[in-house]
Amino acid sequence: MVYLTRLEHFNAAHKLFNPAWSREKNEAVFGVCANENWHGHNYELFVTIKGHPDPDTGFLYDVKKLSVIIKEHVIDKLDHKNLNMDVDFMAGQLCSTENLAIGIWKQLEPHLPEQVKLHCIKLYETSRIYVEYFGE
Repeated sequence: MVYLTRLEHFNAAHKLFNPAWSREKNEAVFGVCANENWHGHNYELFVTIKGHPDPDTGFLYDVKKLSVIIKEHVIDKLDHKNLNMDVDFMAGQLCSTENLAIGIWKQLEPHLPEQVKLHCIKLYETSRIYVEYFGE
């Protein structure tokens, strides 16, 4: 089994706010991330696929094609957007990095060719905070 990772980047704004809670509780739980005027991140997205290399090319999958799939189904929907308001696949849920990683997985998985499988979404919110999701 070979694992191949493609790194992409996007910028997006969000706020962490549970509408079922009071403003005070949101601020106590989410701190400055509950700011009513939003805040943004420069996200780094690592998409890892797995499979066996093609005997004719030696490639697991064409990385340019992988980049196009990621751009079309994820980056174009997220880059310079408000995650809470502009992103259809985040509607109705808290826009945490954890939920965003799961949403990205769900966006990508159906669009990958059957010879490869999605292995991991690693999403850096900051240089010191990231989430890994393995589709479980």
